[in-house]
Amino acid sequence: MLNTYVLFPSHTDGLALEKILKIEKVTYTIVPTPRDLSKCCGISIMLDPKDQERVQNILMKYSDIKTEGIYTIERKKRNWFK
Repeated sequence: MLNTYVLFPSHTDGLALEKILKIEKVTYTIVPTPRDLSKCCGISIMLDPKDQERVQNILMKYSDIKTEGIYTIERKKRNWFK
């Protein structure tokens, strides 16, 4: 399964984007930053990869919201409870 993450230099930027995504009706989840990508404030916004271009356009419009990048990674399913 592929997930796309928006990383931020601060919580403030993450919360600012969250507010805009609500207004724009983009589905997202605030999550801890995956360890594979851990180089930022600790929170990230996870979204469906199909919404990445839309979010990039939103970020261009709201250039005061700073990000550390947008990354798509494959999340491996764990079979802990077979």
